[in-house]
Amino acid sequence: MPDSSTPGRRERKKAATRQAIADAALELFLEHGFDRVSVRDVAEQADVSTTTLFAHFPSKESLVFDREQDVDAALAAAVRERPDGRGVVEALRAHALESWVPIVTDPRRASFTALVSDTPALREYGERMWMRHADTLSTVIAEELDREPDDLACAALARFVLEIPALTTGRHDPRATVETVFDLLLHGWRPQEDPPPPQPDRG
Repeated sequence: MPDSSTPGRRERKKAATRQAIADAALELFLEHGFDRVSVRDVAEQADVSTTTLFAHFPSKESLVFDREQDVDAALAAAVRERPDGRGVVEALRAHALESWVPIVTDPRRASFTALVSDTPALREYGERMWMRHADTLSTVIAEELDREPDDLACAALARFVLEIPALTTGRHDPRATVETVFDLLLHGWRPQEDPPPPQPDRG
C-alpha cells in the first residue's frame, strides 16, 4: 500500500530547503551587499548545490524576493475567499492588517529596504514584481465584481492597496496607518472645513 504521507513530506522538505536558501541569501546580502555575494556563496552558505538553488530560484534577484508567489496567491485568496457579506476593500483591509503589519514591524525591515533601494538590479526587479502583483489583484477584483479585465477602477484600487506597505514605512503606528488608508479608500477624501475668511482690521 503506498504511503500517502510521502508527498506531504516531500513538499515540506522542498519548502524547508527553499527557506534555508532564502535565509542564507538574505543574511549574506545584508552583511556584504548584493553585488559582493555570488550565487555560489549563497549555495555554500545554505549547504546546497547551485543546481539545487536554481531549481528553487530562477535568478539571483529572486533570492531576495522569495515570497513573490506566496504574496500573489495570498492577494488573490483574500479577495476570492472573503466571507459572505464582506466587500472587496474590507477583505483587503483584513489581509493587510493580518499579513502586512507584522512584516512592516520586522526589525530587519529597515535593512532590507536599504538593501533594495541601494541596489539598482533589486529596485528594478522589485518594481516589476510590484506591477505583477498589481495585475494579479486588479484581475481578481474585476472577476469578483463582474467587470472587464482591464477595468480602470479595479486597476486603480489594486495599485492604491499595494502602496499601503510603503506608506506604513517609518510610521509610529503601522496598524493605524493601514486603517486610515483603507478608510480613505472606503469613504473618500474628507477635507477639513475651510477656515473662516480673515476679518478686516478695525484697529
